[in-house]
Amino acid sequence: MKPLLRVEDLAVAFDTEGGELVAVDGVSIAVGEGEAVGLVGESGCGKSVTSLAVMRLLPEPPARIVRGRILFEDEDLAAAPEARLRAIRGQKVAMIFQEPMTALNPVLTVGVQIGEGLRQHRGLTAAAARKESIVLLAQVGIPAPEERIDAYPHQLSGGMRQRVMIATALACRPKLLLADEPTTALDVTIQAQILALLATLRRELSMSLLLVTHDLGVVADVVDRVVVMYAGKVVEEAEVRALFAGPRHPYTRGLLRSVPGFGDNAGKKRLPTIRGVVPDLRTLGSGCRFRDRCDERIARCDEAEPPLVELAAGHRVACFVAAGGA
Repeated sequence: MKPLLRVEDLAVAFDTEGGELVAVDGVSIAVGEGEAVGLVGESGCGKSVTSLAVMRLLPEPPARIVRGRILFEDEDLAAAPEARLRAIRGQKVAMIFQEPMTALNPVLTVGVQIGEGLRQHRGLTAAAARKESIVLLAQVGIPAPEERIDAYPHQLSGGMRQRVMIATALACRPKLLLADEPTTALDVTIQAQILALLATLRRELSMSLLLVTHDLGVVADVVDRVVVMYAGKVVEEAEVRALFAGPRHPYTRGLLRSVPGFGDNAGKKRLPTIRGVVPDLRTLGSGCRFRDRCDERIARCDEAEPPLVELAAGHRVACFVAAGGA
């Protein structure tokens, strides 16, 4: 499958009062044409920073791309000027943000906000943009779109606001959609509807998808491949069925054990947890970044950081134990 997006050895740092903080360190991800990839990990692991870096939406400063390339259709977005980025954002690469109430402008109607991209990138008149916005609202499942187009964000439910965000992102039929925790603030029923909608639209539009989430259960029926991040690093990558059938990294297994209904979790009142918290990225020291939380820790884990190695076709893991202690 030809890669549409290739993130190569990406490192992103933030200048803080306590010194430099490297939030993303050597991340490489590829998304093929028409492929859906899930980027998974706990809060603070660097997945949202990675997706925002792809769009070049991080505030610079304090954020800096220290090294690496972000290749979209073989064009390096990491080195692209702002004028070129504005032409690409929305038209070729679009993003659904985590919280629509803060991403949407509270003083503009949803129709105006959806129509902005249509006028800017597709050159539509105000009347044509309004007509197309109604079609988009209907496409994402909003009832009575002719009326809702004149509503303000606060007049819509959380689920409807998220659908407006999706309609805005899809307005110019982008080749790549980045979805950053698109269902976090929604109840489970609406969450399922939004995920099903994303899967349907991806198929209908032949669109590539990078779905960012902390919940492995969310990606099971939506993505083709999963990339697991921990403390700014990729620790495992595999085809989704292979990952669920045989996770190799202790962190991935810990995430799966916390999914309700997965494996022997059915009927349990209390789910297993991963002890401890994500480490402070400014005081990592040497060795594996997961070592202090890992029940399978060996001496080698304290001495060096495990490289990401391919243990089976398409299944890469950064773990000395999984690699046989090498």
